[in-house]
Amino acid sequence: MTDTPTPPPVTAVPPPGWPTTEAEAAAVQDRLRTRVVRDEAGPAPDAALVVAGVDVAYDDERDVVAAAAVALDAATLTVVAEATAVGRISFPYVPGLLAFREIPAALAALQGLAVAPDLVVCDGYGLAHPRRFGLASHLGVLTGLPTIGVAKNPFTFRHEALGPRRGEWAPLLDGTEEVGRALRTQEGVKPVFVSVGHRVSLDHACAHVLRLAPRFRQPETTRAADALCRRALRAARP
Repeated sequence: MTDTPTPPPVTAVPPPGWPTTEAEAAAVQDRLRTRVVRDEAGPAPDAALVVAGVDVAYDDERDVVAAAAVALDAATLTVVAEATAVGRISFPYVPGLLAFREIPAALAALQGLAVAPDLVVCDGYGLAHPRRFGLASHLGVLTGLPTIGVAKNPFTFRHEALGPRRGEWAPLLDGTEEVGRALRTQEGVKPVFVSVGHRVSLDHACAHVLRLAPRFRQPETTRAADALCRRALRAARP
């Protein structure tokens, strides 16, 4: 638990010039994905780190989105800071362009943290994305922070069967290209799907996820951010 209450949510507002059409958003992805850094190992998996989890929840009936950022001590998994943001959904639902619905709120929540994270774990995709630029990559490029995507399903990509033990993995493939890994975080439990976001190697990304998921399928960063953004969304209801 944190020592101080979670601060009230900030209002998430899209920046000037935020895309409103599919063509505009695709053009932004094409431009920004060239800035993704893939040749850095990133923070060492056994280092003393502050790791932030980021997640988003929607109320489509009211056209509202809530995001949460929760910073944990990677060694103890203790929450050291929390922040939330709530705003209007600023982009229509288009597969492959979901980040444009989420980035304004996610970025506002992340910027609201009282501590600067060394690593960000997103509930979503990084390079394991049709355009190789999912939420984790987008948020990483905008903030400059090392980021990882950890998804609950493999999107449209395939992988071979992997063993039942914790730590076993198989490449997540688009044709012959490895875009991420299916990673078993708990014995006998469905894998998660890990991909590089920005400034982290895939080997390190998987090692970080295992460190952050000692008991459950999802990393503790994701579990904490998921719970907090849902509370923020409920609190925003009239």
